[in-house]
Amino acid sequence: MARLRCAVLDDYQGVAESLGEWSRLADEVDVRFVRRHLDGPDAVAAEIGDCEIVVVMRERTPFPAALFERLPALRLLITSGMRNASIDLAAAARRGVTVCGTPSNSEPPAELTWALLLGLARSVTTEAGALRTGGPWQSTLGADLHGRRLGLIGLGKIGAKVARVGRAFGMDVTAWSQNLTAARADEVGVTLAGSLDELLSSSDFVSVHVQLSDRTRGLVGAAELKRMRSTAYLVNTSRAAIVDQEALVRALHEGWIAGAGSDVFDTEPLPADHPLRTAPNFLGLPHLGYVTRRNYEGYFTGAVEDIEGFLRGEGVRVLG
Repeated sequence: MARLRCAVLDDYQGVAESLGEWSRLADEVDVRFVRRHLDGPDAVAAEIGDCEIVVVMRERTPFPAALFERLPALRLLITSGMRNASIDLAAAARRGVTVCGTPSNSEPPAELTWALLLGLARSVTTEAGALRTGGPWQSTLGADLHGRRLGLIGLGKIGAKVARVGRAFGMDVTAWSQNLTAARADEVGVTLAGSLDELLSSSDFVSVHVQLSDRTRGLVGAAELKRMRSTAYLVNTSRAAIVDQEALVRALHEGWIAGAGSDVFDTEPLPADHPLRTAPNFLGLPHLGYVTRRNYEGYFTGAVEDIEGFLRGEGVRVLG
């Protein structure tokens, strides 16, 4: 029986092999790990055109319909987590490709949200840089959390976890989204804002936790950023397209808001000349929200389970 070929894409840290029990597949599958990002469909098709199985990391590599057409050998596509908006599930079904997910945890992105928020509030990057380079001792004045208002755009699993930490800091937490109900807000112990405008204009810190959809794309644009207080901070660990990136750059340069933190970008990896790299009062991270050992162990252990199920003719965590 011919051996199957599997590629694990976007293994940036080179840890996928050590965090999954790939040896369980050794009798039937040859697995290779691709550490570099494949930029565009030509590079993807050239790298994995011979593979029956492909494992992708979240939404690092899109799989639109046109790409499936160029991968005639592909039979199983596995994504980390149980949702991946960059995979065309209908196109996969038309091509006879099974798409499966893996276990995932909502705690890591909630924790990283607070790393960004606290880093902004206390100017951690500026002060740490000054300490390491012999710069000024105490050059900034921190923003308080206690007694200030935290506005959450979205109150799902991640938003609710962020809300609980905000309450522990003694913050007044409010939330809004198109579908958010008073019952859900009460369940989490936060106040339901009457509108997005109300949340933005009354909050000292705003954090984005809605899913990207046609309704949320560009939800926070120039008009919304101008409604925020000039002393307020914006944090986005959800999806870049929810916040208009050009408007955000302008808001930072023109001082509409005090600062912003983001773990998500319109193009990833972020181009060297991207304007957010040099925007004032901006704290950026390279999409680390889900990048933790426990999450990765779940992803790659789950991927091996999905492949074993596929070899047995059984679907495991099938999407779509």
